[in-house]
Amino acid sequence: MSFADLGLSDEVLHAVADAGYTEPTPIQKQAIPLVLMGRDILGCAQTGTGKTAGFTLPMIDILASGQAKARMPRSLILEPTRELAAQVAQSFETYGKYHKLTKALLIGGHTMGEQVKVIERGVDVLIATPGRLLDLFGRGHLLMHDVKILVIDESDRMLDMGFIPDVEKIVGLLPRMRQTLMFSATITGEVRRIGDAFLINPKEIYVAPSATTADTVDQGLAVVAPDDKREALRRLISAENVRNAIIFCNRKKDVDILYKSLKKHGMSACALHGDMTQSSRFDTLEAFKRGEKTLLVASDVAARGLDIFDLSHVFNFDVPTHAEDYVHRIGRTGRAGRAGRAITLAAPEEAPYIDAIVKLIGKDIPRMTVPGMEAPALEAVEGGRRGRGRGGRSRRPAGQAASEHRASKPRAEQPRREPRREKHPAPEVTVAPPPAPVVHAPVQANQPSAPRAQEHDNLIPMERRRPERKPERGEEPVVGFGVGANVPAFMFAGRRAR
Repeated sequence: MSFADLGLSDEVLHAVADAGYTEPTPIQKQAIPLVLMGRDILGCAQTGTGKTAGFTLPMIDILASGQAKARMPRSLILEPTRELAAQVAQSFETYGKYHKLTKALLIGGHTMGEQVKVIERGVDVLIATPGRLLDLFGRGHLLMHDVKILVIDESDRMLDMGFIPDVEKIVGLLPRMRQTLMFSATITGEVRRIGDAFLINPKEIYVAPSATTADTVDQGLAVVAPDDKREALRRLISAENVRNAIIFCNRKKDVDILYKSLKKHGMSACALHGDMTQSSRFDTLEAFKRGEKTLLVASDVAARGLDIFDLSHVFNFDVPTHAEDYVHRIGRTGRAGRAGRAITLAAPEEAPYIDAIVKLIGKDIPRMTVPGMEAPALEAVEGGRRGRGRGGRSRRPAGQAASEHRASKPRAEQPRREPRREKHPAPEVTVAPPPAPVVHAPVQANQPSAPRAQEHDNLIPMERRRPERKPERGEEPVVGFGVGANVPAFMFAGRRAR
C-alpha cells in the first residue's frame, strides 16, 4: 500500500514525496482513511511510528476547503509540551507546503503579543499547550465555537503531567458537533475513561505495544567501568558512523558535565535539560536540527515526542531507571522505516536496570565491546538472570543453583569452641535480709499516754537516737554525711559546732 491508496490529495502526496517518504506506516494506514471519513479515533501507537503524520496529512486535506475567521480557529491540536507542539507545527509546514493554510503556535516562552496578532487574523490550525491556550482565552483573544477538529495528542502524558483538568475545561468550550482524535502511547483505564467522555462512537486503533522496540533500531550493550564511561563514549562515537546522535543522561547535572567533557575534546555538542529557559531550549533544538551541532546531550525531557529527521544514533550514557524510558529513548532513531542504532553503556551496578529492560522488551540486548577497552564481568546482565552480589557481580556461576553452589564449596572444618571463661570472676554478693517490720503495741484504754518522744520512737532520726561522742580536749567536732558521727575528718570540710 502507498500513500496514494489512502485517499490523500495530489498536493499532499507531492509534499510527502518531497519529504522522502514512500510507504505509510501501520498507524498511518489505519488512521488516515478514518480521519478523512470524519470518524472519532482512539489510537494507541508507540513513539516513532509516524503518528503525527497520521493526523496532520488528512487534516490538511479536510481544512483545504474553507476559510478561518478572526479569533476563531477551525481546528485545535493540544500537546503536553512545547517541544511536541513545535514539532507538530513543523509537520504542517512540511506537508502543507502546497496549501495556503494558516496556523498559530501557542506555547510558553514566546511573546504573547505576536501570537495574538496571528490569531486575530484567523487561523486554520491552532497548536497549543493547555496552559497558554486557557490564558489567551481568559484574556478574550480566542473564540472556540468554530472548531471542527480536535486532536488530543499524548493523552497518557497529559494525564501524568496533570493537564487533564485543563483539557476538560477546553473541551467544554468547544462545540459538541466536532471530530475528535485522541492518541496515546498506552491505553490505561484512566485514558479510556477520558476517551469515553470526549469521543463519540470512536474507532480504536492499536499498533505495536509500547513495550516493544522498533525492528529498524539496531541495539547494542557495552559494559564498562563507571569511571571509563566518558572515554568509552568518545571511542564509540569515533568508531561508529555517527551522523547525529542524542546522548541521554539520567540527571540534569550529568548532562552539563558530559557536555563540557565532549566539548573539551573537540566534539560538536550541545546540551538540553529542564533547567534551561524555553528560549535556550528552542535555540538548542533548532541548531541540532539544522546540523550545526552533531551531538545533543539531553535528559529525559527530550525522550518523548522529539522528532529529529533521520537521527542516526542514540546513546544511553546512563541506563534508564525505568524500563519504559528505554523504549522511548531509543525510539528517537529508526523512525518512519529508517535504520537507526542505539547503544547503551552499562556499569556493573546497573545490572538490575538492564534486567528490567530485557524483561520488558522480551529479548536480550546484544553485547558489544568498546574498541581498545576490556569489559568487566557482568554475567547477570544476559537473559535477565538474578543472583548478583554487591556491585552487580554474580555470586555464583550463571545457571548454577544455589544448593549446587553451596555444595561445590565445602566449608572448612573449624575447632570446636570452648565455653567462654571470665578472666575475673564476679564477686559474691551477700544480700542482707530485709529489716523486720516495727510493730506497735495497741494502746489500752485509760492508759496514761507516754511521752511524745517514746510514743514515736521509730520516727526519730537515727542520729538523735545514738549517743553522741563528746570531743576530746582540743578536738574540733566534725559534721559529716551519713549515719553516725564517726566520719574521718579528712574526708569532709569541717565546721565548728555551735
